[in-house]
Amino acid sequence: MLKTPYSDTLELRQSIIDTCIEMNRRGINQGTSGNISARAGDRMLITPSGVPYDRMTPEMLVSMPIDGKGDPEGDFPPSTEWQFHLALLRAKPEMHAVVHAHPVHCTALAINREEIPACHYMIAIFGGNSVPLAGYSLFGSEDLADDVTNTMLERSGCLMANHGAVVVGETLEKGLWRLEELEVLAKAYILSRTIGTPHILGDDEIGAVLGAVKNYGLKTT
Repeated sequence: MLKTPYSDTLELRQSIIDTCIEMNRRGINQGTSGNISARAGDRMLITPSGVPYDRMTPEMLVSMPIDGKGDPEGDFPPSTEWQFHLALLRAKPEMHAVVHAHPVHCTALAINREEIPACHYMIAIFGGNSVPLAGYSLFGSEDLADDVTNTMLERSGCLMANHGAVVVGETLEKGLWRLEELEVLAKAYILSRTIGTPHILGDDEIGAVLGAVKNYGLKTT
């Protein structure tokens, strides 16, 4: 099993591809609309733009300096969303992976320009009493990177207006786990509104959960 901090190895590159394939298999993403990156020392490895995951090979991944000083390395252009991947890894040195996709229920809320409130205690695994919504900017833009990073200063995930969702993870596995949990929360919140008015947990209730979930969730070794 890969440990953190990661280094640029064939194992890490293949793990990124495997995580992309698993993301689609679980129904969290469709086609090539999602993208995944991982910290590799002082560089970031990120999926290339527009390459189907089942055709992707380790050497196709793009290496970029996290400090932004220097050119990408690889034969393919990086994902168009590389800017917010890089910004999140810079802003969150304790995190080693960024997972972005367009899960249907997350995207539905994002289209409505809605965040996810504290409708379930699992909201706390994202670091607070909500999963916030980043504003809309053109995909791949510096403005989007700034907005996503600022929205996630105290969170490990957010929705993106009229776009999708993004999470960070201590590992690739933890990032995929968070994104799947986020989609489950979005689906449950939407369904609860079809049968009544959701009861939203109070700040004190979520505060108690925040203390209890510090070591909660997927365990990796």
